[in-house]
Amino acid sequence: MALFGLLAMGLAGPLKWFEHELRFHPRVAGGHPLAAYVLGLAFGFGWTPCIGPVLGAILTLSATQTSLSEGITLLSFYAAGLGVPFLLAAMGVAMMTGQLSAFSFWLLKTIPALGRIG
Repeated sequence: MALFGLLAMGLAGPLKWFEHELRFHPRVAGGHPLAAYVLGLAFGFGWTPCIGPVLGAILTLSATQTSLSEGITLLSFYAAGLGVPFLLAAMGVAMMTGQLSAFSFWLLKTIPALGRIG
């Protein structure tokens, strides 16, 4: 991290091996499972530097709490904050494509007890 900071400030000389990039252009048709896998890989590689330090901080905070329930609460809010936007986006796409009702029927057929909730 210190080296990156010095490079960003221009206090360390340019390192030529940091100035290269590698691009991957797969020729995969849209809708193919391999295309979804490659997109997931790209998303994961892009997000790892952003999410890693935050997750590390939350894990450290939860480990230093005085009770187990406080740590669980912190991790639960972190997980909800991370997951809920993805779930909302997925439900919106499912509604636009008409797949939400198909998913609902599948869910009720697979877990009949859900039909008795309420």
